[in-house]
This record gives sequence, structure tokens and C-alpha cells, in this order.
Amino acid sequence: MTVLSMGNPIFVTYMIAGAIMILKIMGQGWMTVFRMLKSDAGLVNPEDLQVGPINRNPRPEQLELNDYVDRSRRMHRNDLENVPAFLACGLLFVAAEPSYLFANILMYTFVGARLFHAAAYVTKQSHEVRATFYTVGSVTVIIMALYVLAAAIL
Repeated sequence: MTVLSMGNPIFVTYMIAGAIMILKIMGQGWMTVFRMLKSDAGLVNPEDLQVGPINRNPRPEQLELNDYVDRSRRMHRNDLENVPAFLACGLLFVAAEPSYLFANILMYTFVGARLFHAAAYVTKQSHEVRATFYTVGSVTVIIMALYVLAAAIL
């Protein structure tokens, strides 16, 4: 059995966790588009004010900051700042061959933390609530990276 194959249950865990996180990132982009269409606002580029089949009545105020749309953009940016590190570190972690239980705990903890972070963000919870979920996810990836370093060095 090779480490990066469907025969390795730890790699399957990584595949599931990674796919959920990739769907989260891509879904967040679509949430931003939905919010832009729903509010008819939140455009970011001057060329977005051209008449088109979706924007039949462009107006300069469509370029003004719209928190409803921008909140989704901030969530997307936050995912793009955090999930790629998990995806890269997770693959190295699988290659380091941790125990199945340890891998499951860490990978699903990261996924849960990111999903709870998103829920806290979209429902406008305090910074402390969001920071708690960010911290759980970040510390999880740090533990994975330290495990990889120890496996490679020792």
C-alpha cells in the first residue's frame, strides 16, 4: 500500500477534509456573487458599470462599499489565507504516517473550526468568537506541521 492511495485510510480522511474545504472556498465565491445580485451592489471595478444582461441599470453607487457583499468577500479572503496551508500541510502530514485516530482528530477539527468560523462570521458574531475558531484551526495546522518536522528530522 502506498501512503497516497485510497488504500490508506488516513489519506482518505485527508481527501474528505480537503474536498470539504475546497467546496467551502468555491462556495464562498458563489455566495459573494449571490449577494451582489441580490443587493444589486458591491461591485468593485469601474468596468463593472457597463450595461450587460445582468446589470441593465449600472449606477456609480454600485461601486460603493456594501457590507452585505463585502462580508462574504472577507470570508472568502479568510478562507484563502487559511485553507491552502491546511491542504499543503495535510498532504505532508499524511506522508508522515500519523496514527489514524490522531489524523482524524486533527483534520476534522480543522474542518469543524473553519465551518464554525464561517457560521460565526456570517451571523456577525464578535471578533472573540471568530478568533476562537480561527485559533483552533490554526493551532491544528501548527500541530500537524510540527508532527511532520519531527517525523522528518527524527
